[in-house]
Amino acid sequence: MPTEKEVYQYHADLYERLILAEDYQGNIEKEIAKIRDPKGLDIIELGAGTGRLTRGLALKAKSVIASDTSLHMLIKAREVLSNFNLVHPKLMVADMRKTPLSTESADVVIAGWSFCYLAVWGGDHWQGEVDLGIYEAMRLLKPGGTMILLESFGTGTEHPEPPAHLTDYLDYLTQKGFKSKWFRTDYHFPSVDHADEIASFFFGQEMSDKIRRNHWTILPECTAIYWLGK
Repeated sequence: MPTEKEVYQYHADLYERLILAEDYQGNIEKEIAKIRDPKGLDIIELGAGTGRLTRGLALKAKSVIASDTSLHMLIKAREVLSNFNLVHPKLMVADMRKTPLSTESADVVIAGWSFCYLAVWGGDHWQGEVDLGIYEAMRLLKPGGTMILLESFGTGTEHPEPPAHLTDYLDYLTQKGFKSKWFRTDYHFPSVDHADEIASFFFGQEMSDKIRRNHWTILPECTAIYWLGK
């Protein structure tokens, strides 16, 4: 099983295969819209990866700028967006703690399953790294704007079981004033073999055993959405 950094550096194609199976219920876009409907808005996405959120946002928003530190991921994102005939989102390599973008230029700043790495990779000073990310998002937001984060709340479970390495970070978001809720974003694979092939690569042998034992083609997943207004 690769590390997160190895995934972002070398495995964009496999990562895209994973997220294409995710949220077959279509809940992500619905939950984002409940907090802030992207229609007609200027949106900045941090840690965009291969464009998991970008493609949905670009269909409705006035403008989308999607950034990531990984050029490898952004190259795949451009390919994916082109396949969807979405050519207007601007993609850029940038650190979410300090972007070159203009102050008060976005109605929404959003990060999906990526903001957490400020904590995961932040060492003993992870709170300070998270604060830098929040400060940057607030700088980018227009008055009345909204910061939205999506994070894993447990894969292979029908009820929230946040990964142990994220619990302190998620608690910290609550302390910083973020509101939150959770919802299901299950994966739907065409076969047990396909589910095992993809999920075991990203989630390890224990997940592989669970998929085989339960004969899962639908892999349950919980996702949390956090939001904070400016």
